[in-house]
Amino acid sequence: MARSVQAYVRGSVDRFYEWLASSRVKRPVGPHIWICGDCHVGNLGPLAGTAGEVEIGIRDFDQSVIGNPAHDLIRLALSLATAARGSDLPGLITAHMMEAIMVGYQMGVEHLGRRRPALGEAGPVRVVLREALKRKWRDLAKDRISDPSPEIPLGRCFWPLQAQERAALRELFASKPVRELVTCLRQGKPDDRVEIVDAAYWRKGCSSLGRLRFAVLARVEDQAEEVRHCLLDIKEASPAVAPHSGRAGMPRNPAKRVILAARNLSPTLGERSLAATMCGRPVFVRELRPQDMKVELGKLHRHEAVATARYLSEVLGKAHGRQMTAANRQRWVRELRRNRSRRLDVPSWLWSTVVELLGIHELAYLEHCRRYALQESVRKR
Repeated sequence: MARSVQAYVRGSVDRFYEWLASSRVKRPVGPHIWICGDCHVGNLGPLAGTAGEVEIGIRDFDQSVIGNPAHDLIRLALSLATAARGSDLPGLITAHMMEAIMVGYQMGVEHLGRRRPALGEAGPVRVVLREALKRKWRDLAKDRISDPSPEIPLGRCFWPLQAQERAALRELFASKPVRELVTCLRQGKPDDRVEIVDAAYWRKGCSSLGRLRFAVLARVEDQAEEVRHCLLDIKEASPAVAPHSGRAGMPRNPAKRVILAARNLSPTLGERSLAATMCGRPVFVRELRPQDMKVELGKLHRHEAVATARYLSEVLGKAHGRQMTAANRQRWVRELRRNRSRRLDVPSWLWSTVVELLGIHELAYLEHCRRYALQESVRKR
């Protein structure tokens, strides 16, 4: 989180909602639907469907709840505005990005019939989508396990399993739901043989700290002795910090909540995931495919910043809009179009909220770096 203010924004979702709750800006309340809850840029990216299609979608549901869609819109806008600041783009470009976010989001909500948003000059999205379409199993193996051979090398990211963890994984893969998921993902039959080739604890990201997280390389062998491999991510689910609707009928089990959210927000990913229990804790199992990547915003240029903002917000709008009735979509879009000035085509609530949060995050990030530097100096002594 100390690497950049963008990394800090990604890793401080709990503080984000604390600061959002303390803001005096009055924000609209949309239809109660499944939202990502942590919709920053890094949680969007190419996803492969079971039929081989690839499209940009939401790829993380740890914080997903049934709640106010405006929260996702603000979180995405803050993430994009932070990226613009990190790219030394002038404030005028940030203002145009906010306008593009509203245009793209409304297009996504209203026009569900379009298969995918137009890329235009959204350079970072075009690059990652082009790369995803070319990727094969060897690319996934190289990225995730450093070697296309069926083995997970231990090191900084992958740690050896404890005996009870290894036993729990064997028990999990002996269960019917997991076996059916793995064989289905590899176009096999229910009676195909499924076994664990290798597994390791996966140290990955802030949301995994102190929780179960495993990378599992499995093999499926059919009656003709044809072997296919499958890489799975098993992650402990925890309660969401994102505020949810008081009338929400969400599952109490966090893993079931994550899976249900995935199936509503990104059906292509939800189809290859399931909820389970391991070591007495709720976990969700997700297959990793070569095309699954995340959008990385490096140095943004003026001509691509606005197009990228519009594209990603349209992806979010489609994920929200498909859950709404036609009448709710119309009402939500009308609400979003309110409170706009004649000179800036963005609602005052979104602009004020993002500007306020940018300042808060910048100060908090610098304080975080100060504490980190103090800890580093103590360790060196």
